[in-house]
Amino acid sequence: MRLLLVEDDPRIARWVAKGLREKAYAVDVAATGDDALYQASINTYDLVILDVMLPGRNGFQVCRELRASGQRMPILMLTARDAVEDRITGLDQGADDYLTKPFEFRELLARLRALLRRSGELRPARLAVADLVLDTAAQTVSRAGRNIPVTTKEYALLEFLARNAGRVVGRAEIAEHVWDEAFDPFSNLIEVYINRLRRKIDAGAAPPLLHTRRGAGYLLGLAPGDSAAEPGKDSTARPAPGKTNSASHKSHA
Repeated sequence: MRLLLVEDDPRIARWVAKGLREKAYAVDVAATGDDALYQASINTYDLVILDVMLPGRNGFQVCRELRASGQRMPILMLTARDAVEDRITGLDQGADDYLTKPFEFRELLARLRALLRRSGELRPARLAVADLVLDTAAQTVSRAGRNIPVTTKEYALLEFLARNAGRVVGRAEIAEHVWDEAFDPFSNLIEVYINRLRRKIDAGAAPPLLHTRRGAGYLLGLAPGDSAAEPGKDSTARPAPGKTNSASHKSHA
């Protein structure tokens, strides 16, 4: 998930961004309302964390302009102003939730998870692709009951692929949702992480789940012909069409 954090206090911005990145979020940071609007116009964000007290356009104005431009991502407003009227103003401008400073980081994470669950698609706590299972709360990965250790960025990439299981996802889409603005589109970083994940989730396991579609992107799921290995399916080998078991040709004594 890629987030835009709009906060003019450098100390708070560093603290929040660091904590979010440790939880596998990709985070871009903007210090002004104008910068936030520009970032949102050129990037795709899954959620915006928006401070109210900003230089230039304040958070209320930024929220209103984001909605007026057709941006529908969830917006969580942060503010030191806890008056009821301020909260009402923020919600009326199009915000989805409101968190008053100072706040516990755990509460921020819980509110983000709740907003992402409500953002137009069901985001289950457990993702399963064949026998590969991701626990999105604990950020753990297992296959066929075997725990697979992954880094924060490996987990973020794998979760994005799992949420899009069964379809080919291109490099540009991966970069938009898994990496932040510091990502170099000419680097081979995505390929490096794909290869790391492939070694971890497909090594010693069958069938392979992580596939490369040359010139198109990557797909997480069972390849055509591997459907018999899906849980609950009968994987017993069957004779190919037109073939019969040689035993059937034996003459009866």
